[in-house]
Amino acid sequence: MDSSSVLLSIQNLVAEVKKEIFSNETSNFAAFVSTSAYDTAWLAMIPDHENKEVQQAGPMFKSCLDWVIENQREGGFWGEITDGEGSPTIDALPATLACLLALKTWNKGQRNVQLGLEFMNSKTEMLLKVNNSENLPRWFILTFPAMIELAVAADLHLVFPQRLTETLTDISLKRQQILEMEDLMDESRYVDRPLIAYLEALPSTYHFDRQRIVKQYLGSDGSLFRSPSATAHAFIATGNLNCMEYLHALLQKFPSGGVPEKYPVDEGMIKLSIVDHVQRLGLAEYFNQEIEQILAQIYENKKDCNSNASKTNINAVKLYEDALAFRLLRMQGHHVNPGSFCWFLHEAEMVAHMEENSEQFVSTMYSVYRATDLSFPGEDELEQARNFAIKMLQRSVYTRNRDHILFISMELQNMIKYELKQPWIARLDHLDHRKWIEENKISPLWIGKASFYRLSCLDNKNLMQLAVEYFEFQQSIYARESEELRRWSNKWKLSEMGFGREKTTYLYFATAASTCLPFNPIMRSVMAKAGIIVTVADDFYDTEGSLSELQVLTDAVKRWNSKGLDGHGKTIFDAVDSFVKDTAANCDPRHEKEVVAKLQDIWRETFKSWMVERRWSLAGYIPSMDAYLQTGMISIAAHTIVLPAASFLNPSSAGETLIKPVELHNITKLLMVITRLVNDTQSYQKEEVDGKMNLVSIQLNENPNVVNIQDSVDYVKGILEAKRKEFLEHVYMDDDMPKPWKQIHLSCMKVFQMFFNSGNLFDSETALLDDIDKAMYRPIDRKHSHLEPLIS
Repeated sequence: MDSSSVLLSIQNLVAEVKKEIFSNETSNFAAFVSTSAYDTAWLAMIPDHENKEVQQAGPMFKSCLDWVIENQREGGFWGEITDGEGSPTIDALPATLACLLALKTWNKGQRNVQLGLEFMNSKTEMLLKVNNSENLPRWFILTFPAMIELAVAADLHLVFPQRLTETLTDISLKRQQILEMEDLMDESRYVDRPLIAYLEALPSTYHFDRQRIVKQYLGSDGSLFRSPSATAHAFIATGNLNCMEYLHALLQKFPSGGVPEKYPVDEGMIKLSIVDHVQRLGLAEYFNQEIEQILAQIYENKKDCNSNASKTNINAVKLYEDALAFRLLRMQGHHVNPGSFCWFLHEAEMVAHMEENSEQFVSTMYSVYRATDLSFPGEDELEQARNFAIKMLQRSVYTRNRDHILFISMELQNMIKYELKQPWIARLDHLDHRKWIEENKISPLWIGKASFYRLSCLDNKNLMQLAVEYFEFQQSIYARESEELRRWSNKWKLSEMGFGREKTTYLYFATAASTCLPFNPIMRSVMAKAGIIVTVADDFYDTEGSLSELQVLTDAVKRWNSKGLDGHGKTIFDAVDSFVKDTAANCDPRHEKEVVAKLQDIWRETFKSWMVERRWSLAGYIPSMDAYLQTGMISIAAHTIVLPAASFLNPSSAGETLIKPVELHNITKLLMVITRLVNDTQSYQKEEVDGKMNLVSIQLNENPNVVNIQDSVDYVKGILEAKRKEFLEHVYMDDDMPKPWKQIHLSCMKVFQMFFNSGNLFDSETALLDDIDKAMYRPIDRKHSHLEPLIS
């Protein structure tokens, strides 16, 4: 497709997505929640209340029975699948038995029953073995034996291998232990549901008064803990009319017959998940207004309620939502307290429960981990929460001899491993978007009573098609601009200097893949060109130029006149001079002279700092840490790259954006310090060989009692971490500067973090080639998203 056709397609898809997901007409957020075969089957078992004799009555909810008949999986089971090949998860065992019971109750779907029994008889042993019968979750231990007992009572012919008998007996014994250890009436335990919520799965030998329980614990909506299956059983057992009204209301929301594992659903959680998904697909700019409205409303709701009021009933779902809300609200600039989700750290019983059942909290801990990316100074709770989440996630995704297919898909495992290895602060947004498009398969957010909890809106076909088309449209722009930049670099002979590092492609890739403003080609060009000049000039000062050559060049830049220059010095000056003039020419003509003057000032300061460092090196002079950092924060030249580019966020006010280093905003000063510290923690060995100053070696020199270079590295990293938190607070909470201006600072900081996170990728010839290919050239792998290739 040509560009105009692609843009038209993108616009049409945006309109469709707004209609399908964000429209005010889309008020039934419950429809976005995945269907639970287990709960649907329990509703299908309810006889019509007008006819008391089961044999003569029909089902009260025929649509539920029809759903059961129509939604049996190809393998003969009901329930979740783990991948595109349709493999069952362990929830298929209780779900399939419940569906077989519903069909048996009404003597329907004989073929379905036959296939379901074949599945149970042939696959039960395998699923229990794969999922390690010694570590089965509480919900399964409660529901599975109950469904077997009911199936046997209904004369369903389950024929398990003899060797499976011992395993089934062990599961039943574990259920008995749970029943003996837990108080039926105790809602304060740190479990997702108290025993009463499993009313339909409690054995007949377990003596309790169902009428009293229903009377005492029935919610105002007529449900037992918002559980359709428990409420269905309560109605069958007691005939409570409030239960019946709840069930009828449920089917009005789900007229197709398939019901979720919990209802009413938390609309706030669904909205947060939609916002998060849209942002991670790289589509936020198309839905800014909708996102702002959603988050503003959620922020108001959060302020109006006491987040700790019901913490004794907290579960994986609530903690997942609270952590996600914290991240999204803080990124939007709302003031939120870490205590809104970190309170669990102070609840010893809750922490112990999570550690004992780590697999059930994988999605929750992933949400907690991501929330802690946005830590500000003094927020020790976030550090504690991050360390706890890392420990839990590592245990869940790296522990061998245990299959976590139950709670976590392979795609989510890979995403967690990726983020643990490469933290958010060191990743480029464009590549993150690609990874989410290709590898996210709508993993379960958490496990319910006997089914996974997913959001179907996150698998919206138009939304995924939009993400793919937009990403590849960006690629086409980036590929073209990268070629233009190479021509510019060749024109000014910057790629033919014969020394130092030729990083034209690296720098354009980093600029394009990090920026939050894909439709601003001038800004990208300015950043990339500034980066190329900085790299070449810095290498000239570090290694190639003689002291006299460097002094001549520094003086020429100081007076901004090339008289007396030749060779490499003249090439560099001419490139800088042209860059300054071209940049200013793209601004408001009324401010052109002012922009030129201020750009020249920025470059003068930068060249001066390079000269100071070169003199230090040649003289063998070791400055103090403070003196080094004052010069080093300028010589790293992050502001030389960012400030000219930021001026194009609002070209009419470019003169106000460009200011001398001594007058810089705190956010810019912090960016300069951070980028210097990031560089120094990874390049100190190379710079020591080259005879260059570095904060790590200077710190070691100032502290003779420190004999281990790693201690010095850790000290500098401690300073870096503190400055980074301060920087993030400015990015998200400082109201004195426009959000895009702050975001361009954040993008630059993440680029430096990416280059120097766990090594010096910038100096490597090959380390980033695959990422460059993914960012600018390689099409999206559509086999993951089941989308057809675009017509070219």
